[in-house]
Amino acid sequence: MALNRESSLGYLTNWAGRLLARELERHLAHLGLAPAHMPVLFALEAGEASQKAIAEIASVEQATMTATLNRMERDGLISRRPNPDDGRSQLVSLTPKARNKLPQVEAAARAVNASVLDQLTPEEGEQYVVLIRKVIAALQALEGSRQA
Repeated sequence: MALNRESSLGYLTNWAGRLLARELERHLAHLGLAPAHMPVLFALEAGEASQKAIAEIASVEQATMTATLNRMERDGLISRRPNPDDGRSQLVSLTPKARNKLPQVEAAARAVNASVLDQLTPEEGEQYVVLIRKVIAALQALEGSRQA
């Protein structure tokens, strides 16, 4: 079978991700937020963390995380303070402004997920989540084996 966009796992996953991000962006726009903010918001929901930890949780490069955090700080969504355990790093936390938006962010994510999952049976939705987690785990294992 020839590999093409209709059968390419990478292409289809990327396409679905872009479409989901666009729909989420539409839901978040009135909050002054973007999909790129969500990993940071969710990573910091339980409390402060280092930029490195947030980047690892979000699975993005440090440079990308730095740019995202800079924008979020400019917009009053996060604050930074020196890390008392490591003078070279800073701890990042959500501002009250960002914390107040969390329920609306979670509602937006639920709405987008529901609009997509409504197109599947409950069993298909559960199966999709199980399968995409397996794909993610396999890709993380490949990444980990290259770094070792």
